[in-house]
Amino acid sequence: MSHNTFGHLFRFTTWGESHGPAIGCVVDGCPPRIALSEADIQYWLDRRRPGQSRFTTQRREPDRVRILSGVFEGETIGTPIGMVVENEDARSGDYEEIKDKFRPGHAEFTYQRKYGIRDYRGGGRSSARETAMRVAAGSIARKILGPSITIRGAMIQMGPHRIDRESWDWDAIEDNPFWCPDRAMAERWEGYLATVRKQQSSTGAVIEVVASGVPPGLGAPVYGKLDADLAGAMMGINAVKGVEIGAGMGAAELSGEENVDEMRMKDGEVEFLSNNAGGTLGGISSGQDVVVRFAVKPTSSISKPLKTVNVQGEEVDIATLGRHDPCVGIRAVPVGEAMMACVLADHLLRHRAQCG
Repeated sequence: MSHNTFGHLFRFTTWGESHGPAIGCVVDGCPPRIALSEADIQYWLDRRRPGQSRFTTQRREPDRVRILSGVFEGETIGTPIGMVVENEDARSGDYEEIKDKFRPGHAEFTYQRKYGIRDYRGGGRSSARETAMRVAAGSIARKILGPSITIRGAMIQMGPHRIDRESWDWDAIEDNPFWCPDRAMAERWEGYLATVRKQQSSTGAVIEVVASGVPPGLGAPVYGKLDADLAGAMMGINAVKGVEIGAGMGAAELSGEENVDEMRMKDGEVEFLSNNAGGTLGGISSGQDVVVRFAVKPTSSISKPLKTVNVQGEEVDIATLGRHDPCVGIRAVPVGEAMMACVLADHLLRHRAQCG
Protein backbone atom coordinates (compact mmCIF):
# COMPACT_ATOMS: atom_id res chain seq x y z
CA MET A 1 0.00 0.00 0.00
CA SER A 2 1.45 3.38 -0.99
CA HIS A 3 0.85 6.88 0.37
CA ASN A 4 1.72 6.32 4.01
CA THR A 5 4.14 9.27 4.16
CA PHE A 6 3.20 12.86 5.01
CA GLY A 7 5.25 16.04 4.58
CA HIS A 8 8.25 17.31 2.63
CA LEU A 9 11.32 18.40 4.62
CA PHE A 10 9.72 17.28 7.87
CA ARG A 11 8.03 14.03 6.99
CA PHE A 12 6.77 10.95 8.71
CA THR A 13 5.69 7.48 7.63
CA THR A 14 3.30 5.45 9.76
CA TRP A 15 2.84 1.69 9.73
CA GLY A 16 0.75 -0.96 11.46
CA GLU A 17 -2.87 -2.07 11.80
CA SER A 18 -5.44 -1.69 14.56
CA HIS A 19 -5.21 -5.32 15.72
CA GLY A 20 -1.68 -6.12 14.62
CA PRO A 21 1.15 -6.58 17.13
CA ALA A 22 2.18 -2.91 17.04
CA ILE A 23 1.91 0.44 15.32
CA GLY A 24 4.77 2.80 14.62
CA CYS A 25 6.23 5.61 12.59
CA VAL A 26 9.48 6.91 11.20
CA VAL A 27 10.09 10.67 11.34
CA ASP A 28 12.64 12.00 8.87
CA GLY A 29 14.02 15.50 8.46
CA CYS A 30 14.24 16.42 12.13
CA PRO A 31 17.21 18.73 12.70
CA PRO A 32 19.98 17.49 15.02
CA ARG A 33 20.74 18.60 18.58
CA ILE A 34 17.09 18.87 19.68
CA ALA A 35 16.46 17.48 23.16
CA LEU A 36 14.06 14.54 22.87
CA SER A 37 13.01 11.72 25.19
CA GLU A 38 10.26 9.13 25.28
CA ALA A 39 8.61 11.17 28.04
CA ASP A 40 8.34 14.15 25.66
CA ILE A 41 6.35 11.99 23.24
CA GLN A 42 4.39 10.10 25.89
CA TYR A 43 2.82 13.30 27.26
CA TRP A 44 1.01 13.93 23.98
CA LEU A 45 0.13 10.28 23.39
CA ASP A 46 -1.53 10.15 26.81
CA ARG A 47 -3.86 12.96 25.75
CA ARG A 48 -5.13 10.91 22.80
CA ARG A 49 -5.11 7.55 24.59
CA PRO A 50 -8.44 5.62 24.59
CA GLY A 51 -10.37 4.52 27.65
CA GLN A 52 -9.83 7.66 29.72
CA SER A 53 -13.52 8.44 30.22
CA ARG A 54 -16.88 6.75 29.81
CA PHE A 55 -17.43 8.83 26.68
CA THR A 56 -14.73 7.17 24.58
CA THR A 57 -13.95 3.60 23.53
CA GLN A 58 -13.07 1.38 26.47
CA ARG A 59 -10.21 -0.26 24.63
CA ARG A 60 -7.43 -0.10 27.24
CA GLU A 61 -4.24 0.76 25.44
CA PRO A 62 -1.39 2.26 27.49
CA ASP A 63 0.19 3.54 24.26
CA ARG A 64 3.69 3.31 25.71
CA VAL A 65 6.14 4.60 23.11
CA ARG A 66 9.67 3.36 22.51
CA ILE A 67 12.23 5.30 20.50
CA LEU A 68 14.22 2.88 18.35
CA SER A 69 16.53 5.20 16.45
CA GLY A 70 17.54 8.78 15.73
CA VAL A 71 18.23 9.85 19.34
CA PHE A 72 21.55 9.59 21.16
CA GLU A 73 22.29 10.79 24.69
CA GLY A 74 18.98 12.62 24.84
CA GLU A 75 19.33 14.55 21.57
CA THR A 76 18.25 14.03 17.98
CA ILE A 77 21.15 13.22 15.67
CA GLY A 78 19.64 14.13 12.31
CA THR A 79 18.86 10.56 11.27
CA PRO A 80 15.37 8.98 10.99
CA ILE A 81 13.58 8.70 14.33
CA GLY A 82 11.84 5.35 14.66
CA MET A 83 9.07 4.88 17.22
CA VAL A 84 6.87 1.94 18.14
CA VAL A 85 3.77 1.42 20.29
CA GLU A 86 2.64 -2.11 21.14
CA ASN A 87 -1.04 -3.05 20.75
CA GLU A 88 -1.94 -4.63 24.08
CA ASP A 89 -5.75 -4.73 24.24
CA ALA A 90 -6.96 -5.79 20.81
CA ARG A 91 -10.00 -8.08 20.79
CA SER A 92 -10.05 -9.44 17.28
CA GLY A 93 -12.78 -11.90 18.21
CA ASP A 94 -15.26 -9.02 18.33
CA TYR A 95 -15.07 -8.91 14.52
CA GLU A 96 -15.21 -12.63 13.74
CA GLU A 97 -19.00 -12.68 13.32
CA ILE A 98 -19.02 -9.75 10.87
CA LYS A 99 -15.76 -10.38 9.02
CA ASP A 100 -17.57 -11.09 5.73
CA LYS A 101 -19.88 -8.07 6.04
CA PHE A 102 -19.04 -4.52 5.01
CA ARG A 103 -19.74 -2.11 7.84
CA PRO A 104 -21.67 0.88 6.39
CA GLY A 105 -19.74 4.12 6.59
CA HIS A 106 -16.39 2.32 6.89
CA ALA A 107 -13.60 1.88 4.36
CA GLU A 108 -14.00 -1.90 4.21
CA PHE A 109 -15.94 -1.94 0.93
CA THR A 110 -13.50 0.40 -0.82
CA TYR A 111 -10.42 -1.35 0.57
CA GLN A 112 -11.76 -4.70 -0.66
CA ARG A 113 -12.51 -3.29 -4.11
CA LYS A 114 -9.11 -1.60 -4.39
CA TYR A 115 -6.79 -4.28 -3.01
CA GLY A 116 -8.83 -7.48 -3.17
CA ILE A 117 -7.96 -8.16 0.47
CA ARG A 118 -8.45 -6.37 3.78
CA ASP A 119 -7.78 -6.75 7.48
CA TYR A 120 -11.29 -6.94 8.93
CA ARG A 121 -10.09 -6.68 12.55
CA GLY A 122 -11.15 -3.22 13.65
CA GLY A 123 -10.69 -1.76 10.20
CA GLY A 124 -7.01 -2.68 9.98
CA ARG A 125 -5.04 0.18 8.48
CA SER A 126 -8.10 2.44 8.15
CA SER A 127 -8.69 2.41 11.92
CA ALA A 128 -8.30 5.60 13.96
CA ARG A 129 -5.73 3.59 15.93
CA GLU A 130 -3.22 4.75 13.31
CA THR A 131 -3.61 8.35 14.47
CA ALA A 132 -1.64 7.63 17.64
CA MET A 133 1.52 7.74 15.55
CA ARG A 134 0.52 11.06 14.00
CA VAL A 135 0.41 12.39 17.55
CA ALA A 136 3.88 10.93 18.17
CA ALA A 137 5.19 12.66 15.05
CA GLY A 138 3.45 15.86 16.12
CA SER A 139 5.29 15.82 19.44
CA ILE A 140 8.59 16.01 17.55
CA ALA A 141 7.21 18.74 15.29
CA ARG A 142 6.39 20.80 18.38
CA LYS A 143 10.02 20.49 19.45
CA ILE A 144 11.12 21.93 16.11
CA LEU A 145 8.65 24.80 16.39
CA GLY A 146 9.84 25.68 19.88
CA PRO A 147 8.00 27.24 22.80
CA SER A 148 7.15 30.50 20.98
CA ILE A 149 4.48 28.72 18.91
CA THR A 150 1.48 27.42 20.87
CA ILE A 151 -0.97 24.93 19.35
CA ARG A 152 -4.28 24.28 21.09
CA GLY A 153 -7.42 22.46 20.03
CA ALA A 154 -10.98 22.45 21.32
CA MET A 155 -14.30 20.86 20.46
CA ILE A 156 -16.73 23.63 19.60
CA GLN A 157 -19.75 21.59 18.54
CA MET A 158 -21.18 18.17 19.35
CA GLY A 159 -24.10 17.13 17.18
CA PRO A 160 -26.34 20.21 16.88
CA HIS A 161 -25.05 21.78 20.12
CA ARG A 162 -22.55 24.63 19.65
CA ILE A 163 -20.54 26.38 22.33
CA ASP A 164 -21.09 29.99 23.30
CA ARG A 165 -17.92 31.65 21.98
CA GLU A 166 -18.37 34.46 24.48
CA SER A 167 -17.78 31.85 27.21
CA TRP A 168 -14.54 30.55 25.65
CA ASP A 169 -12.01 29.58 28.33
CA TRP A 170 -8.89 27.65 27.30
CA ASP A 171 -8.41 26.46 30.88
CA ALA A 172 -11.81 24.75 30.76
CA ILE A 173 -10.69 22.15 28.23
CA GLU A 174 -8.54 20.47 30.89
CA ASP A 175 -11.54 20.15 33.24
CA ASN A 176 -13.90 18.08 31.09
CA PRO A 177 -13.60 14.97 28.89
CA PHE A 178 -14.69 16.79 25.71
CA TRP A 179 -11.92 19.39 25.29
CA CYS A 180 -14.76 21.91 25.54
CA PRO A 181 -13.85 25.58 26.20
CA ASP A 182 -17.38 26.35 27.42
CA ARG A 183 -17.98 24.85 30.88
CA ALA A 184 -21.76 25.11 30.70
CA MET A 185 -21.91 23.40 27.30
CA ALA A 186 -19.60 20.61 28.51
CA GLU A 187 -22.20 19.71 31.14
CA ARG A 188 -24.93 19.73 28.52
CA TRP A 189 -22.91 17.47 26.25
CA GLU A 190 -22.68 14.83 29.00
CA GLY A 191 -26.44 14.35 29.00
CA TYR A 192 -26.70 14.55 25.24
CA LEU A 193 -24.03 11.91 24.65
CA ALA A 194 -25.54 9.61 27.27
CA THR A 195 -28.84 9.79 25.36
CA VAL A 196 -27.12 9.09 22.05
CA ARG A 197 -25.44 6.03 23.55
CA LYS A 198 -28.72 4.67 24.94
CA GLN A 199 -30.16 4.97 21.46
CA GLN A 200 -27.32 2.73 20.18
CA SER A 201 -26.21 5.57 17.94
CA SER A 202 -23.37 8.10 17.65
CA THR A 203 -22.86 11.78 16.91
CA GLY A 204 -20.46 14.06 15.08
CA ALA A 205 -18.43 17.06 16.18
CA VAL A 206 -16.55 20.16 15.04
CA ILE A 207 -12.99 20.76 16.23
CA GLU A 208 -11.10 24.06 16.17
CA VAL A 209 -7.30 24.16 16.25
CA VAL A 210 -5.47 27.45 16.84
CA ALA A 211 -1.74 28.08 16.42
CA SER A 212 -0.49 31.25 18.09
CA GLY A 213 2.93 32.83 17.63
CA VAL A 214 3.32 31.63 14.03
CA PRO A 215 5.75 34.02 12.32
CA PRO A 216 4.77 35.68 9.05
CA GLY A 217 6.21 34.17 5.90
CA LEU A 218 5.47 30.44 6.22
CA GLY A 219 3.94 28.94 3.11
CA ALA A 220 4.42 29.60 -0.57
CA PRO A 221 2.25 30.96 -3.40
CA VAL A 222 0.25 28.80 -5.76
CA TYR A 223 1.10 25.14 -5.03
CA GLY A 224 2.72 25.35 -1.60
CA LYS A 225 0.09 27.30 0.28
CA LEU A 226 0.11 26.91 4.04
CA ASP A 227 -3.68 26.84 4.29
CA ALA A 228 -3.94 24.28 1.48
CA ASP A 229 -1.50 21.96 3.23
CA LEU A 230 -3.36 22.44 6.52
CA ALA A 231 -6.66 21.61 4.85
CA GLY A 232 -5.18 18.44 3.37
CA ALA A 233 -3.67 17.45 6.70
CA MET A 234 -6.95 17.82 8.55
CA MET A 235 -8.96 16.19 5.79
CA GLY A 236 -6.65 13.19 6.02
CA ILE A 237 -7.67 12.51 9.63
CA ASN A 238 -10.06 9.57 9.96
CA ALA A 239 -13.77 10.48 9.78
CA VAL A 240 -13.16 14.14 8.83
CA LYS A 241 -15.63 15.32 6.17
CA GLY A 242 -15.09 19.07 6.06
CA VAL A 243 -12.37 21.66 6.74
CA GLU A 244 -12.39 25.44 6.87
CA ILE A 245 -9.77 28.14 7.49
CA GLY A 246 -10.65 31.32 9.38
CA ALA A 247 -14.19 32.42 8.54
CA GLY A 248 -14.38 29.45 6.19
CA MET A 249 -17.81 28.74 4.74
CA GLY A 250 -19.14 31.70 6.69
CA ALA A 251 -17.14 34.05 4.47
CA ALA A 252 -19.71 33.49 1.72
CA GLU A 253 -22.27 35.36 3.84
CA LEU A 254 -20.06 38.42 4.44
CA SER A 255 -19.70 41.56 2.39
CA GLY A 256 -16.31 42.57 1.05
CA GLU A 257 -15.77 45.18 3.72
CA GLU A 258 -16.84 42.73 6.44
CA ASN A 259 -14.57 39.95 5.24
CA VAL A 260 -11.31 41.82 4.70
CA ASP A 261 -8.99 42.05 7.69
CA GLU A 262 -8.23 45.77 7.85
CA MET A 263 -4.80 46.88 9.05
CA ARG A 264 -3.34 49.61 11.20
CA MET A 265 0.07 50.30 12.75
CA LYS A 266 0.75 49.72 16.45
CA ASP A 267 4.14 50.21 18.07
CA GLY A 268 5.80 50.08 14.68
CA GLU A 269 4.16 46.78 13.68
CA VAL A 270 1.21 45.94 11.46
CA GLU A 271 -1.92 45.14 13.46
CA PHE A 272 -4.90 43.36 11.93
CA LEU A 273 -8.35 44.43 13.10
CA SER A 274 -9.92 40.99 12.50
CA ASN A 275 -8.86 37.49 11.41
CA ASN A 276 -11.35 36.22 8.86
CA ALA A 277 -8.42 34.94 6.79
CA GLY A 278 -7.43 32.55 9.58
CA GLY A 279 -3.82 33.70 9.71
CA THR A 280 -2.92 33.24 6.02
CA LEU A 281 -2.94 35.57 3.03
CA GLY A 282 -2.15 34.19 -0.40
CA GLY A 283 -1.17 30.93 1.24
CA ILE A 284 1.48 32.62 3.43
CA SER A 285 1.18 33.11 7.19
CA SER A 286 0.45 36.69 8.23
CA GLY A 287 1.63 36.50 11.83
CA GLN A 288 -1.91 36.23 13.16
CA ASP A 289 -3.30 33.11 14.82
CA VAL A 290 -3.67 30.28 12.33
CA VAL A 291 -7.22 28.99 12.78
CA VAL A 292 -8.52 25.71 11.32
CA ARG A 293 -11.81 23.93 11.95
CA PHE A 294 -12.82 20.47 10.83
CA ALA A 295 -16.02 18.44 11.00
CA VAL A 296 -15.94 14.83 12.17
CA LYS A 297 -18.77 12.55 11.10
CA PRO A 298 -20.67 10.34 13.59
CA THR A 299 -18.90 7.09 14.42
CA SER A 300 -19.97 4.50 11.85
CA SER A 301 -19.62 1.52 14.20
CA ILE A 302 -22.92 1.43 16.08
CA SER A 303 -24.85 -1.44 17.63
CA LYS A 304 -28.15 -0.46 16.01
CA PRO A 305 -28.97 -2.89 13.14
CA LEU A 306 -28.19 -1.49 9.69
CA LYS A 307 -28.57 -2.68 6.10
CA THR A 308 -25.44 -3.75 4.22
CA VAL A 309 -24.02 -6.42 1.90
CA ASN A 310 -21.41 -9.11 2.38
CA VAL A 311 -18.41 -10.19 0.34
CA GLN A 312 -20.61 -12.68 -1.53
CA GLY A 313 -22.84 -9.82 -2.74
CA GLU A 314 -25.79 -10.79 -0.54
CA GLU A 315 -27.99 -8.25 1.21
CA VAL A 316 -27.69 -8.67 4.97
CA ASP A 317 -28.13 -6.76 8.22
CA ILE A 318 -25.30 -5.85 10.56
CA ALA A 319 -24.92 -4.63 14.14
CA THR A 320 -21.38 -3.71 15.17
CA LEU A 321 -20.70 -4.72 18.74
CA GLY A 322 -17.48 -4.21 20.68
CA ARG A 323 -15.84 -1.02 22.00
CA HIS A 324 -16.37 2.14 19.99
CA ASP A 325 -16.46 5.90 20.52
CA PRO A 326 -19.99 7.34 20.61
CA CYS A 327 -18.34 10.57 19.40
CA VAL A 328 -15.02 9.95 17.68
CA GLY A 329 -14.50 13.70 17.52
CA ILE A 330 -13.46 13.75 21.18
CA ARG A 331 -10.14 12.01 20.54
CA ALA A 332 -9.68 13.88 17.25
CA VAL A 333 -8.67 17.05 19.14
CA PRO A 334 -5.05 16.01 19.92
CA VAL A 335 -4.79 14.51 16.43
CA GLY A 336 -5.76 17.86 14.88
CA GLU A 337 -3.19 19.59 17.06
CA ALA A 338 -0.52 17.13 15.92
CA MET A 339 -1.27 17.62 12.24
CA MET A 340 -1.15 21.39 12.69
CA ALA A 341 2.28 21.00 14.31
CA CYS A 342 3.57 18.74 11.53
CA VAL A 343 2.47 21.13 8.77
CA LEU A 344 3.92 24.17 10.54
CA ALA A 345 7.23 22.41 11.23
CA ASP A 346 7.48 21.32 7.62
CA HIS A 347 6.80 24.87 6.38
CA LEU A 348 9.21 26.37 8.89
CA LEU A 349 12.02 24.17 7.57
CA ARG A 350 11.03 24.89 3.97
CA HIS A 351 11.03 28.63 4.68
CA ARG A 352 14.49 28.46 6.24
CA ALA A 353 15.79 26.46 3.28
CA GLN A 354 14.61 29.07 0.78
CA CYS A 355 14.86 32.34 2.68
CA GLY A 356 17.46 31.66 5.36
